Amino acid sequence: MPAEQLSRAQARRIALVAQGFRDPRHTVPTIRTFSRTLARTGVLQVDSGNVLKRAHYMPLFSRMGPYDTAMLTRASEEKPRRIVEYWAHVAAYMPVELWPYMRHRMEGYRERGHVWTQEKASVRLVDSLMAEIRDEGAKTSRDLDDGLPRQKVDWGWNWSETKRALEYLFISGQLAVARRNAAFERVYDLPERVIPPAILDQPDPTAHETRVELIRRAARSHGVATVRCLRDYYRLQLDRGEGGRQPTQRAVDELVEEGELVPASIEGWGRPAYLHRDAALPRKVGARALLSPFDPLVWERERTEQIFDFHYRIEIYVPEAKRQFGYYVLPFLLGDQIVGRVDLKADRKAGVLLAKAAHAEPGAPPETASELAAELRDLARWIGLGSIAVHDRGDLAAALGVEVTRPDGR
Repeated sequence: MPAEQLSRAQARRIALVAQGFRDPRHTVPTIRTFSRTLARTGVLQVDSGNVLKRAHYMPLFSRMGPYDTAMLTRASEEKPRRIVEYWAHVAAYMPVELWPYMRHRMEGYRERGHVWTQEKASVRLVDSLMAEIRDEGAKTSRDLDDGLPRQKVDWGWNWSETKRALEYLFISGQLAVARRNAAFERVYDLPERVIPPAILDQPDPTAHETRVELIRRAARSHGVATVRCLRDYYRLQLDRGEGGRQPTQRAVDELVEEGELVPASIEGWGRPAYLHRDAALPRKVGARALLSPFDPLVWERERTEQIFDFHYRIEIYVPEAKRQFGYYVLPFLLGDQIVGRVDLKADRKAGVLLAKAAHAEPGAPPETASELAAELRDLARWIGLGSIAVHDRGDLAAALGVEVTRPDGR
């Protein structure tokens, strides 16, 4: 089968459509809008950082515009449950129907443990925690243990033995996450009290069936992708027997044989790619969006660089003096190009959205500052902040500062 020849611009537009950036923003997004958007992304990465807005909320805003975040709460906590948390990429919300396709991963963790849980938890502790949750209902680690020690070390927290055991039970599928509480702590419960019976009772797919289904979903969300992109979307490398790329390639070959994937070649990218048969290729994409560092459009950094010619690294863990662009930097998508980046922080106490730095990409169009200002106004209103302040760092800062202060908002 001859490969489809795609320019970088074509690949970019295909990727944007697949991720939902051509879908019209509704004045008032509904649960149908939410479902459509989640169908595009497939997963919403969860991260505890709250510098601006928690990670799982932002991709929905980037695609739908200002929306009621209670929709995500209802989808993840209330019947009929639409999404559930698991390690589908890293920690992420995924469609609840994917639960059976994570069982192979769960079994792998059940057998070998996980580096964050210090291998497998003790049988005695596991049995005790399971019994308490079974008898008394959903619990946080603080409910079951005081959580000590909680001394901050380097990038994260020391975990108590109880917390480690609960995480082992969660990642191995013996517990599920019923919800997150106000402190953003996981509330653990038995899977049968979280996952709908019709899904929980499904037979286990084989490892190969799992791989094919996850590659199929990754291909829909990417539009066009290399094997590396497809393998990374649902982190197939985490699973047993996934050393190297061969298992992924076999799944891709099967989908090619079935006609769901079409071999493709992308200009300037030395690796073979695959186009989903339903991928759309419009002549133009008129997007305008701020992208979270954890947005699936940009989380695979090599792909971002190849398709968008945009080098992106999150600098949270870089010492301040060595940061090039800032602490929490969001790429700015305009049309079908990433035209700039802005370091944002929500000062909730003062009610101000802080743009601590703003940089334009080479070739950014003249309207970049005004369009970014408009997107910042939408973001500030959505978060509940009354004003925007632009610091003087970056080559886009001066123009952006002028635009955000225009009284007519234009």
